[in-house]
Amino acid sequence: MRNDLPLTVIGNLVDDPELRFTSAGVPVARFTVASTPRSFDRDTNTWRDGEPTFLDCSAWRQLAENLAESNVTKGTRVVVAGRLRTDRWETPEGEKRSRMVMDVDDVGASMTFATVTIARTTRGIPPRETAPDDPWATASRTRPTTPPPTQTTDTDAPTSEPPF
Repeated sequence: MRNDLPLTVIGNLVDDPELRFTSAGVPVARFTVASTPRSFDRDTNTWRDGEPTFLDCSAWRQLAENLAESNVTKGTRVVVAGRLRTDRWETPEGEKRSRMVMDVDDVGASMTFATVTIARTTRGIPPRETAPDDPWATASRTRPTTPPPTQTTDTDAPTSEPPF
């Protein structure tokens, strides 16, 4: 098990997700989620917003492409699950900088204030060839009507032990 910091964030997209490709051709979608805590003030009988937290997120590969093709835009309420990590770098002036970034494992539209229509994607995975010794490759989908013939040997004597 890795020592990742798992995290689930519910918030609104600050901007539309931006799909880009690495130099190796790997898709990555970057987006920011703003999560604002709300609390009820009993003295004034109103809801009060706290300070928003802005979290930069990165989704990779198929998730990135699905996110870019989905109808999630600026202001959409989302549920984002992933792992928190620290991104560190040095400026050209030599100053060390860091920020928290979420490597996203999954994104979903929040259905608290919206409805969602699901559209499955097809994967571009080529079919695998069947192994030559695969006993299931020639299996029938129907149950045989007669049991297969059994072979008996001298060691096949009834015992009180189960046959496994």
